[in-house]
Amino acid sequence: MKLEGIYPPIATPFDQDGELYQAKLRYNVEKWNRTGLAGYVVCGSTGESVMLTTEEKIRLWEWVGEYAAPGKLLMAGTGMESVRETVALTNRAAETGYKAAMVRTPHYYKNLLARPQTQALYFRAVADQAKIPIMIYNWPQATGVDIAAEAVAELSHHPNIIAIKESSGNLEKVMQMIREVKPGFQVLVGSAPTLWPSLTVGAVGAVLAFANAAPFATVTIWEAHRAREAETARDWQERIARAAYLVTVKHGVPGLKYAMDLNGYYGGPPRLPLTPPTAEAKREIEEAFRDLKG
Repeated sequence: MKLEGIYPPIATPFDQDGELYQAKLRYNVEKWNRTGLAGYVVCGSTGESVMLTTEEKIRLWEWVGEYAAPGKLLMAGTGMESVRETVALTNRAAETGYKAAMVRTPHYYKNLLARPQTQALYFRAVADQAKIPIMIYNWPQATGVDIAAEAVAELSHHPNIIAIKESSGNLEKVMQMIREVKPGFQVLVGSAPTLWPSLTVGAVGAVLAFANAAPFATVTIWEAHRAREAETARDWQERIARAAYLVTVKHGVPGLKYAMDLNGYYGGPPRLPLTPPTAEAKREIEEAFRDLKG
């Protein structure tokens, strides 16, 4: 299975009462269908997955599966703290028609789970029982656990572990993994500010929160890279740098949802305890996205 291209970990739309907003989800997906996005990740961290019930996750998988255009690859975010629950969610996503699962590093018991051998055990145990291929998801800024490149290289030999989403923004680590993993194992990144540099060193694609609000900009970088148009890719990378930082690092999901509202998608409110961005944050985002609309 090839995971090349740009995938948004789609934001989950809520109404003003905090309930799933099915009509707006359909609106967003049908609008994204008209872009060059390779597919969608449903119930990732950008989708506020830690705020969702199991029943809500299943509903989102079903709805996106219904609305996604043919040819869009669907991946489900299924990572939980235990192997047992992760396997159960992964196989439920498989029954819904999803082709791969993105599984974040477990992190609650940090002093124990930071050990490479424990991380490797977790992912091997999940992959052994999963009915669809697994993509490791590493986001140490949020989890506090950073899976070592050496552990990823070891796991790349498992037949049901096919990729990693490396969201640390550490380009040297991306390069190390690309050197050391098994041939055919795919490295994707989750950091829009380092998208083009990561592609130039061998990443095959990206899962980008920023692509929710500005899919054309990220796809343009991907297409320019494939066409070996370095100047175009560099230009667009510079254009998105400030905006990507604001809606991923500084203001997070609430800021991203506001940017989606600015760009003709439905962002809407985040789920409590997250709160909408302040007036000052909104002005900052508006300025950064002024030339990235449409």
